[in-house]
Amino acid sequence: MTAAAKRRPKHLDLAKIRLPMPGFVSILHRVSGALMFLLVPLVLYLLDRSLASAESFAGMAAFVGHPLTKLVLLGLLWAFLHHLFAGIRFLLLDLHMGSDLAAARNSSAAVLVLSLILTVILGVKLW
Repeated sequence: MTAAAKRRPKHLDLAKIRLPMPGFVSILHRVSGALMFLLVPLVLYLLDRSLASAESFAGMAAFVGHPLTKLVLLGLLWAFLHHLFAGIRFLLLDLHMGSDLAAARNSSAAVLVLSLILTVILGVKLW
């Protein structure tokens, strides 16, 4: 066994690991995809109830008007926008466009900024 192998840590301290911004965007891409997948039943239920009758539409309008429901839908809006922009970024990276370090950092920052700004704009408009 070499000296370097003996000094290796026995566990990873995740609090000390600094993730670069492209890695952070990648993890958020997975989180947003999972969030959208898990909230599909809620969206389908809201759509079904809103189309059933005029009374059920009024009930769904009242349900969607609740602040907690609005917050969940705002999170779903962010998940969709982030997943969309990060997916476009990853497609461009697969085409070897913007794969150098500076461009990758800039595009990951653009994904975060665009998704958050559009979430705020659309969230204010829809709230």
